[in-house]
Amino acid sequence: MNYSDISTDKLLKIKTLGELKSIGYESISIKEELRKNLIKNLQNKTNVFEGIWGYEDTVIPDIERAILAKHNINFLGLRGQAKTRIARTMTMLLDEYIPVVAGSDLNDDPLKPLSRYAMDQIAEHGDSTPIGWMHRSDRYTEKLATPDVTIADLIGDVDPIKAASLKLPYSDERVIHYGLIPRSHRSIFVINELPDLQARIQVALFNILQEGDIQIRGFKLRLPLDVQFVFTANPEDYTNRGSIVTPLKDRIDSQIITHYPKSIDIGKRITEQEANLEATQKESVIVFDLMKDLIEQIAFEARESEYVDAKSGVSARLTISAFENLISAAERRRLVNGEEKTHVRVADMIGVLPAITGKVELVYEGEQEGPGIVAQNLVGKAIRNQFTQYFPDPEQIRKNKEGKNPYKPITDWFEKGNMVDVLSDFPAAEYDKELSQIDGLEALVLEQHGKQSKEFTLFLMEFALHGLAEYSMLSKHKLERGMQFKDLFSSMFSMPGQEDDEEEDY
Repeated sequence: MNYSDISTDKLLKIKTLGELKSIGYESISIKEELRKNLIKNLQNKTNVFEGIWGYEDTVIPDIERAILAKHNINFLGLRGQAKTRIARTMTMLLDEYIPVVAGSDLNDDPLKPLSRYAMDQIAEHGDSTPIGWMHRSDRYTEKLATPDVTIADLIGDVDPIKAASLKLPYSDERVIHYGLIPRSHRSIFVINELPDLQARIQVALFNILQEGDIQIRGFKLRLPLDVQFVFTANPEDYTNRGSIVTPLKDRIDSQIITHYPKSIDIGKRITEQEANLEATQKESVIVFDLMKDLIEQIAFEARESEYVDAKSGVSARLTISAFENLISAAERRRLVNGEEKTHVRVADMIGVLPAITGKVELVYEGEQEGPGIVAQNLVGKAIRNQFTQYFPDPEQIRKNKEGKNPYKPITDWFEKGNMVDVLSDFPAAEYDKELSQIDGLEALVLEQHGKQSKEFTLFLMEFALHGLAEYSMLSKHKLERGMQFKDLFSSMFSMPGQEDDEEEDY
């Protein structure tokens, strides 16, 4: 009988060591188990790392090579690059269930017991030793490295209460309380933010990684632990908060460098997958692809911005939170106006700003460029970047003075002294009325994109106003509840006090 061919239902009915031996069970290490199951998945063209987008040709092949080589792994990358998520996904490469000696603290393999408890049980009961089954979801342990982590937390310590209650001398192995790593025997053990672990604690990992044994309070104890170690680290940590001690880095077999999404499309996949939206939000708020592109473009602009600290990175959580805020801004307007459904507007970007300000580290924190202004600038740059993909480039039109200027009817209308307020809580009818009064705006959209739905046409009309403002063909002023657009030159010569409700330009 081949053990690997036995169904899960039949496995779970096995309750004793004798029954386990009778079905041909053989012990394998966790690294061999991961390798065996990865080989099956590669042969069957099965992707274990579902939902990890953008790493198909870079990070995932490196992970697969490391697993095939039976390596411990360190994921090195900036914040929000799915390092921990990948580690958690590795549990899918474990067998669904493995046998353990029932009641054991160390998940003892019935054929290779480690703990005194398991050895005593087998010595006493032989083939009648009770067997339990451990699901792969229980074979994952994660520890965030903080300065207060101790050796007792990770490795273990002598428990005086246990010694007193069992009336055991301190020389007896049974007084030991094992830490997280021994309790992760036959499991995946993850230490997040490894550089934050004190150097003396990192030193305690040397023997575990290389020789597979541990030392606790002077006990002559050798536990050949079977653990798949996964570490995560941020490059910034090497200089700002701590470092990985050199001998420990030497013992980590593979260091895999992660990265941010390299395209807008990959970013959108990640954001839509991770955004925590209610079913009612998905049904009542309709989001155009252009707006999704704008949200992702903000992150790309932030990673290139001179005001944002590149060493800290710009997490993928920025776009996820921004998208959630965008939907919530549109939903709030729908509720306030008593509407059943609504479509996102560029004006809803006002709700995105709080998601940006808390997730970018500025180069000069607290100086001239505050987080609020930087967030507004990033939104503006995202609009400017996307604008030329939907409308003619204003810079090229300026250079070609003799050519046709499709924006002239719009700028002429504003030059006559007209202005438009686009408030974030406008009902649909007022939003339509305010935009439709601008000469040449709807015609521009129809000329560039043909007949579209009324909602998307209005969205493109508003988007065109924001884009023209970013290219300095109109002026844009932030109001308490939205935006005001007017002629660029008239706003430059406005007298102080004439625009009391205006806060600032951007």
